[in-house]
Amino acid sequence: MTTAALANEVRNDWSLDEIHDLFALPFNDLLFRAQTVHRRNFDPNLVQVSTLLSIKTGACAEDCAYCSQSAKYDTGLARERLLPLAEVIAAAETARAKGATRFCMGAAWRNPTDKNLDRVIEMIQAVRSLGMQTCVTLGMLSESQARRLRDAGLDYYNHNLDTSPEFYGNVITTRTFQDRLDTLRQVRGAGINVCAGGILGMGESGNDRARMLQELANLPQHPESVPINMLVQVEGTPLHGSEPIDALAFVRSIAVARILMPRSYVRLSAGRTEMSDETQALCFFAGANSIFYGERLLTTDNPGADHDQALFARLGIAREALDLEADRQTCGGSGH
Repeated sequence: MTTAALANEVRNDWSLDEIHDLFALPFNDLLFRAQTVHRRNFDPNLVQVSTLLSIKTGACAEDCAYCSQSAKYDTGLARERLLPLAEVIAAAETARAKGATRFCMGAAWRNPTDKNLDRVIEMIQAVRSLGMQTCVTLGMLSESQARRLRDAGLDYYNHNLDTSPEFYGNVITTRTFQDRLDTLRQVRGAGINVCAGGILGMGESGNDRARMLQELANLPQHPESVPINMLVQVEGTPLHGSEPIDALAFVRSIAVARILMPRSYVRLSAGRTEMSDETQALCFFAGANSIFYGERLLTTDNPGADHDQALFARLGIAREALDLEADRQTCGGSGH
């Protein structure tokens, strides 16, 4: 098969050996292959920009070992009720003014009640009326709840796999890996775009990173958005004090994600405050083409928009514009 054909091929049958072979490539060869794939499917100098807001903070019943919002850990985080609609609209307007095209809202729930979902739907409709894409992460969903979110016009639902199925129990015990796959199935079945990725630097092995990417790439349809997070260590959580992931190992993971899921947006997500500008530049070269914009990611720090704008200028990168009507027509399609 020609290089051009390989760069356009969308597969859902990647073997673990094939993925390990990608990780084992010389760094230059891996990045060259990833950049080739990226250029065949995207403009290499455009980055999609999202902003993330915590609409309900703390007191979560889950025990995710990385999370400051778990009620099981003492992290000093104040518990907050669901934000008023007016505050959410104001935050979305600010994000739009700074160049974000997608507004993501996260609530620290195991799963939303129908009453809570009513209020989130109001937020989705209000943000969409501003001309922005919408994304929410609310925990596990039932089939009927996923349909309600679709009917409200939700563009994306985020539900990360976090890590490999084999390592998952070391990080979370209050829900299973299969629970996460089931929620992704409900979201996809409702016709909502899927946002699903994972977290690196939680003590997982290289094989775990490969397995997580294999699970994502071998879903029946690739996630439209694949956030790759570097663990942000929060004092009071079990993972505080973990050995940080090597920067080049992180870049390799971005590159492999790009090759495995050639038409997905690969988002450089949490942990950017711990990355140098040079590391982030390598991630963009490896195929990352989406970031979170703004000073906060739910409860952790993120580089300021001014810093990101300066970095984009140094790299000759532009923010991707949004055609909301076109996005509505392709919502749920594999080519987004």
